[in-house]
Amino acid sequence: MTLHAVVRAVRGQFELSVELSAEPGHVVAVLGHNGAGKSTLLDCLAGLLHSPETSVRLDGRELSLLPPYRRRVGVLRQRPLLFPHLNVRDNVAFGPRAAGARRRQARELADRWLAAVDAAELADRRPAQLSGGQAQRVALARALATDPELLLLDEPLAALDVDAAPAMRGLLRDVLRTNTGRVTVLVTHDPLDALALADTAVVLANGRVVEHGPTQRVLSAPRTPFAARLAGLNLVAGEAVEGGLRTADGALLHGLHAADTEQNSPAVAVFAPSAVSVYPRDGRVPGSPRNTADAVVAALEPHGPVIRLRTQAAAGWAGGLAADLTPAAVADLALEPGTPVTVVVKATAVDVHPAWPSGLARGPELPERSGQAYS
Repeated sequence: MTLHAVVRAVRGQFELSVELSAEPGHVVAVLGHNGAGKSTLLDCLAGLLHSPETSVRLDGRELSLLPPYRRRVGVLRQRPLLFPHLNVRDNVAFGPRAAGARRRQARELADRWLAAVDAAELADRRPAQLSGGQAQRVALARALATDPELLLLDEPLAALDVDAAPAMRGLLRDVLRTNTGRVTVLVTHDPLDALALADTAVVLANGRVVEHGPTQRVLSAPRTPFAARLAGLNLVAGEAVEGGLRTADGALLHGLHAADTEQNSPAVAVFAPSAVSVYPRDGRVPGSPRNTADAVVAALEPHGPVIRLRTQAAAGWAGGLAADLTPAAVADLALEPGTPVTVVVKATAVDVHPAWPSGLARGPELPERSGQAYS
């Protein structure tokens, strides 16, 4: 089923304007900060929010003219929202029964889907007897039992603990790959979910699409601040020039241009926290580094086996950088919030890409301070 949706909706002062397309069997990850319009988009696709300017076409069939129960759309939210008075089997059978299936047929279908999500042994339990991971498996079976042509997943793993989430992620991957005709739209804040489950990624900001493309590309070479933060990378906005990126204050950040980067056009420089070295402000910086700037330590946070240092600066590209240091290095340098430092970024680790879309780095739709970094 090919999906093509043009969504226009207004909620109070918020306006959503998104165009979304997907081929049969594809999974589209929708990413964005809180309030970007992700849940509003899903509500429009499901028919829970009606807008006369919205068109949702699924394999040529116009869904926007149909009530939600006739759209063949399945929805899975963060919370399972199972009916507490029904056992698991009857929860899953509810959709087929509502669609006109006989009781026996609906229960047989429910048992098949419960087996598919590895929850067959839970059929006779009530929702109150389930763990969070078990309840979400049942909710997934219920969403799939109606054989939806469009499946909407709204942060399906966000409420699960660290032990249940990987198993549910693996289950979703298996279920989504076994149906090559269904289109799935996944809303998530987790880059691992997007990378593991989605073919393409769409980044929303203020109700507009600001970045889209293959998931791997969006997260490995982000062109917007939010995507960079999500991927755990630093991003500096400016203009592509020979040798790297010219920031708003006139500084040159040396780096390597991507193939599609055009000279003197809006661009972003992207680099990992591991590419940032930190030295005492008045200390000697070894070698002759080209990307050097002064900053102040803003925060120190445990980040797995390393300490993630974040900077602030009154001006220039060094404000808002993230750098990963070993605990020993932090101790040796006596670093703490407020410590003046010099940061050095390895030029060969800086990739310069076109901003998305053209002019975004200085555009009004996604406020940011040109020349500042995000991670």
